Amino acid sequence: MKTVTSLFDNYDDAKSAVAELETMGVPHSDISIVASNAEGAHDHHGPHGADKDEVRKGASVGTAIGGGAGLLAGLGVLAIPGLGPVVAAGWLVSTVVGAIAGAAAGGATGGLVGSLTHAGLNEADAHVYSEGVRRGGSLVSAKVDDALYDRAEATLKRCHAVDATTRGAAYRASGWSKFDPNAPVYTADQVATEKAVRSAA
Repeated sequence: MKTVTSLFDNYDDAKSAVAELETMGVPHSDISIVASNAEGAHDHHGPHGADKDEVRKGASVGTAIGGGAGLLAGLGVLAIPGLGPVVAAGWLVSTVVGAIAGAAAGGATGGLVGSLTHAGLNEADAHVYSEGVRRGGSLVSAKVDDALYDRAEATLKRCHAVDATTRGAAYRASGWSKFDPNAPVYTADQVATEKAVRSAA
């Protein structure tokens, strides 16, 4: 098994990627999505939105488990330090929550960066992807058989995945160096501005 992971600026593109992976035969249990909810567009997926107090406390998990009707049917509200409110589903969710708990207990690396690197993503890309979610993006990650890896990677690219090297260079040009879980979360206005900049690029 290999893990294929991509960042998407547009949530609809991430949804399309998930649907295509499912059509390809990748089990729901092997696909994950983590999408920014800074603008509150996904509050209906949980019993309540993830407010600022929840973000400060750490992970507040809704029903973030992929269901039988497809992965996206199981989206739940979650708050992750440094990312703020997100909706998420799939195997990566429990890994992230466990990593946060481990970091709080003195572990070396917690949150999304640690979970992604543990799944095999290089650290530089893990920082870029985590920052991308913080700035309003959506992350899709899937565990696939070796024989499906190239096809799955091509599928994510076809669904308008962000190039991590190019995006990382753009972030660094503005003074960013790496994802900081202690940085202030992006507001809805900041996310809207970021999306406008990315769509104009």
